[in-house]
Amino acid sequence: MKKVLNLFDFSQKVNYKTEILAGLTVALALIPEAVAFAMIAKLSPLTGLYAAFVMGLITAILGGRPGMISGATGAVAVVIVGLSVSHGPEYIFATVVLAGILQVLAGVFKLGKLIRLVPHSVIFGFVNGLAIIIFMSQLAQFKTLNAAGETVWMTGQPLYIFLGLVLITMLIIWGLPKLTKVFPSSLAAILAIFGIVIAFGIDTKSVGDMASISGGFPPFHIPMVPLSYETLSLIFPYALIMAGVGLIESLLTLNIVDEITETRGSGNKECVAQGTANIFSGFFSGMGGCAMLGQSLINISSGARARLSGITAAIMLLVFIMFGADLIEKLPMAALTGVMVMVAVGTFEWASLKTFNKMPKSDVIVMVLVTGVTVVLHNLALAVLVGVIISALVFAWDNAKRIRARKRIDENGVKHYEIYGPLFFGSVSTFNSKFDILNDPEEVIIDFSESRVVDMSGIEALNKLTERYLKQGKTLHLRHLSSDCRRLLDNADEIIEVNILEDPTYKVATDRI
Repeated sequence: MKKVLNLFDFSQKVNYKTEILAGLTVALALIPEAVAFAMIAKLSPLTGLYAAFVMGLITAILGGRPGMISGATGAVAVVIVGLSVSHGPEYIFATVVLAGILQVLAGVFKLGKLIRLVPHSVIFGFVNGLAIIIFMSQLAQFKTLNAAGETVWMTGQPLYIFLGLVLITMLIIWGLPKLTKVFPSSLAAILAIFGIVIAFGIDTKSVGDMASISGGFPPFHIPMVPLSYETLSLIFPYALIMAGVGLIESLLTLNIVDEITETRGSGNKECVAQGTANIFSGFFSGMGGCAMLGQSLINISSGARARLSGITAAIMLLVFIMFGADLIEKLPMAALTGVMVMVAVGTFEWASLKTFNKMPKSDVIVMVLVTGVTVVLHNLALAVLVGVIISALVFAWDNAKRIRARKRIDENGVKHYEIYGPLFFGSVSTFNSKFDILNDPEEVIIDFSESRVVDMSGIEALNKLTERYLKQGKTLHLRHLSSDCRRLLDNADEIIEVNILEDPTYKVATDRI
């Protein structure tokens, strides 16, 4: 029972008013997002709304980061739209369940820690790209249907009214915190614009113009798909990509919220929570999803720091769906658009633009590339993967150039090579060029006290080097190698001096041990 109570951390000081108001703000902002993402995936609006409720509630309770918001997302919608068009919603529900199982397994096997391998330049690129996507997605709200049923840009008075309301919303969100922080500025802006539209009878685009959000409690529903190998082979690639995209976006969002709040969440716990939420979402007619950076920033900027805000957002969303649809459908889209534009402005790392002349060129290139891939392809997983790979290659290249050897001959005529820098696949060639085997004296000592043998390529380089010295009839000693290195070297007993007190104990990246 104690563990269950610890889940909610009752020792944490909670500002109930702030948490509830922040949750209400998030719930209002979730509605158009969930509806839009469901439409992108060619699914019914309620599929997105149900996913937002289920994902939001479960991750708020079980997640590794209090204050973070999850729901239906565009990244997931882009992944599943092909399957939705070709096979329909039942296969989507099955895919969401399978993706959830994969995410739970990722958490169980502690794969959440891998997010630490993502460099800051990649995170900057991801955040900036997502901010641009959030902003660009709001441009669709400036379109309307003409008499022929075609989607066209607003013109004339409807455009001026909509734009004016958006600007007023942004002004309130920007200016209110300078006067008082008692009430969330985003919620105040939404209510103010709603009041203006109602009071003056302004005819402008509303939530109900997108789609009806009226519905009941999410129905429990086992996906009606054949339980066969053919079904598994069809949905598994989609589930795998969805699980990967969801975890990457969720864990990066967790890292960003960690930095803002100066606290630390649990990546592995978040993986399990995301997976559990997707499993339930698939069984309760939802399209699945992941953490939402924009909504999380709305929540955090409103002052929320505990789980109550996320729980409130999910419950209020369900209340709107079941009982308040008529009222919520009258909300002006201009107010919600203004909120999301301010989220985009706040999400963008403006400080990263000032570092262009201060950061290494490789980091700038990675940041710009990740931003570009995110914006153009809307594939967050691919963007992050590309950034990590390029950063890893740059790191390998830089370290390959840093390996060096200090050479000296002592009073006994023994030549010493003191190695500095890591020995791995990238530095093997430079390492080999440091030795003058033919002209070296009869006895040679290579000291690795300031170096590390990182992988199997380094081990093979040492094996070949020892063979070359042995062929010349010269005695070679290797000092300060770890036990793993000694075990992997073919002639270890003959060439290595073991110093129990000084030899390191680091591991070598290889499957042979």
